[in-house]
Amino acid sequence: MGAGWLIRGMSVPKRIVVVGGGTGTYTLLRGLKHYVPDVHLTAIVTMADSGGSTGRLRDQFGYLPVGDVRQALAALAPEDDAHQELLRQLFLYRYEKGEGLTGHNFGNLLLTALTDITGSEAASICAAATLLRVAGSVVPVTTEPANLVAQYDTGVEVVGEHAIDEQTVCPGETIAALTLRPRVALNPDAAAALAAADCIVFGPGDLYTSILANCVVDGFAAAVGASAARRVYILNLMGKACQTQHLDAAAHVAELERYLGCALTHVVVPSEAPAPALVARYQRAGDTVIDPAPWSDPRKVPGAIIAPEATTPQPGDTLQRSYIRHDSTALAALLYRLAMTA
Repeated sequence: MGAGWLIRGMSVPKRIVVVGGGTGTYTLLRGLKHYVPDVHLTAIVTMADSGGSTGRLRDQFGYLPVGDVRQALAALAPEDDAHQELLRQLFLYRYEKGEGLTGHNFGNLLLTALTDITGSEAASICAAATLLRVAGSVVPVTTEPANLVAQYDTGVEVVGEHAIDEQTVCPGETIAALTLRPRVALNPDAAAALAAADCIVFGPGDLYTSILANCVVDGFAAAVGASAARRVYILNLMGKACQTQHLDAAAHVAELERYLGCALTHVVVPSEAPAPALVARYQRAGDTVIDPAPWSDPRKVPGAIIAPEATTPQPGDTLQRSYIRHDSTALAALLYRLAMTA
């Protein structure tokens, strides 16, 4: 039972829209689903993913990338009985061996098959949501294919989310502009969710490849600006090499506001520093801890939201993942309190 039991029976649940992609969105949604039906959850996820299993399927089948959709669906799936938990784990299962299968995720393969069967990506997501009995909705930010493009301040251009994410030859460079090629339009379902939202949450996740990848879709920023919702940013815990290693907390906020064209109302930050042992385990040279303590702003909402233990990489996963993550339960509780006072 979620912390909102005291006000259960509310006739109109608060509508929370989570914008992002990847493990950060998964972590937040997995915690927030326990507050249904006090809240109505919608995850708007990026369609720029081009790495790992998702990238291979995108190249081979020509469909929209499925990885961020799969993670959001799995996060919202119930875990309260053995049958549902087994189904959720199956959706997250990654093959460790098998010619052509190594590195693929079963959920990605299932969503691809469902797209073939149902005739569209949107229909496949609905079908998978029904199978998993998800507590909320998962909506692609766009239904048109595009590649993420980063222009560095030196003039270097990097095309593709995976290439940007894995970029390593960029000493001293920063991303000056992020775009999509070709330009694509906001999914009408995403626009409707933003318009009806009481609280729009950005992150947690990599600023450029998980969060701003949604914001550069045509019509997204305008839809956020027109919404009466609170605009909440969950500051990432680490700055990423070749992307945000030069940005402090204030600069992260300013960069998100630059792409949105409007101000954030709240910024969620950790009240504690990551454990030194976890910081030491980071393998990507140039990654840095983002310290929000020096940033003084009335919009700052601190909380003990860092997971105490390092995450364990999934077997068969060849991509570099972060070790330091938010605590799903603590972060969701903080966001729930913010949403309930909207």
